Amino acid sequence: MTALARETTGVMLWRRLRSPAAWRETVDLFAILTVASLPWSTSLAAIFNAALLLCMVPFLDVKAFLQSLKRPICAAPIALVLLALLGTLWSDAPWGARLYAVNPTVKLLVLPVLLYHFERSSRGHWVFVAFLVSCALLSVMSWLVAFYPNLSIKPDNVERGIFVKNYIDQSQEFTLCAVALAYPIVMLLREKRYWLAGLLTALALSFFVNMAYVVVSRTALVTVPIMLGVFALLHLKWRSIAIISAALLVGAALAWQASPQLRKTVDTFSSDYRLYTQENVPTSIGERLEYWQKSIQFFRQAPLAGNGTGSMFGLFDKVSRSAEWVHGVRVFPNPHNQTLAVAVQWGIIGVVVLYAMWILHLLLFRGDGLANWVGLLVVVQNVFTSLFNSHLFDFHEGWMYVIGVGVAGGMVLGAGRAEPKVGEAGS
Repeated sequence: MTALARETTGVMLWRRLRSPAAWRETVDLFAILTVASLPWSTSLAAIFNAALLLCMVPFLDVKAFLQSLKRPICAAPIALVLLALLGTLWSDAPWGARLYAVNPTVKLLVLPVLLYHFERSSRGHWVFVAFLVSCALLSVMSWLVAFYPNLSIKPDNVERGIFVKNYIDQSQEFTLCAVALAYPIVMLLREKRYWLAGLLTALALSFFVNMAYVVVSRTALVTVPIMLGVFALLHLKWRSIAIISAALLVGAALAWQASPQLRKTVDTFSSDYRLYTQENVPTSIGERLEYWQKSIQFFRQAPLAGNGTGSMFGLFDKVSRSAEWVHGVRVFPNPHNQTLAVAVQWGIIGVVVLYAMWILHLLLFRGDGLANWVGLLVVVQNVFTSLFNSHLFDFHEGWMYVIGVGVAGGMVLGAGRAEPKVGEAGS
């Protein structure tokens, strides 16, 4: 009996190893684990993502996959990676710096893989749910750390309410989740499913309350109104927009009065700018202005193809030794602006490729439905936050873009493939 059970178990395992459907399920599982771990750990997210890619290999339809790479939505991110590789040829930076600077672009190669897989998978929505649940748990942990700072696992942590990573990454996650919930909430209200709509509304508000009373990045403060505006224009009538806008203004006013943390964050806009411009004191905003001014100068030196991959640190380091550099401003290989980061290294050619990718991905999500909304929101958030950071090249925000566009885009493409079949069946 035991031998028979072992034989049966072995046969079942062998069948699963030979089953393409089983491998696809495993890929879905690792995608879910990747997004669930992303708010908490960079290492785990990288490990699960590597496992995802490995599990796609055994039964990959190479011909179909290579055919999918010809689509502009796939070709654009690949072109940006190839440009980074080619840019090493005309860079003056040491080869170690050149190859290190290629690394932030490599994640874009995973985007076509996710588009291909989730075009054929029916479990993309579970990836969204996993990310939402993970961020909700992180929000709870953020409140605990706010009251009990010793719970933070970051040594010498000076950021209030941060358990892991930093307040910029956390704000990006909470903002995306809170605004993304607007679509299912409105759909549920239209279907008169008030209890579930109320539950999701409470969850969305919990993210906003955390950002108002615990910690929020200035980038999130700027981009939240833009993201909400996009949703309102796409999915609400003008009367609803007016009512909701009035409610949001009242809520913002109450949060302003009740939250010293929110007032402090907003006040830093003007105080940092004044200290930098009037007293030459290095501040966060002052550093950004310094990076932007110098980056434009570097771009003018090589406008067509840029200064080459990995050239930014050397350029900033050199100019920091001159009299025009504000004393005390730190030297980073990053101008804190995605367009400038591309322009300095790869010139107009790089900027054209970057903007072509953003536009193509925006156009991908023109339809209705949750996948279209999430995908559109991911692209909009990345575009506008990249005004103040190089978020496409940052690990956390870059992977949010790759996974968000890859999963949502695959779902949209899969729905497009299914529609003709439905039509044929009904004819």
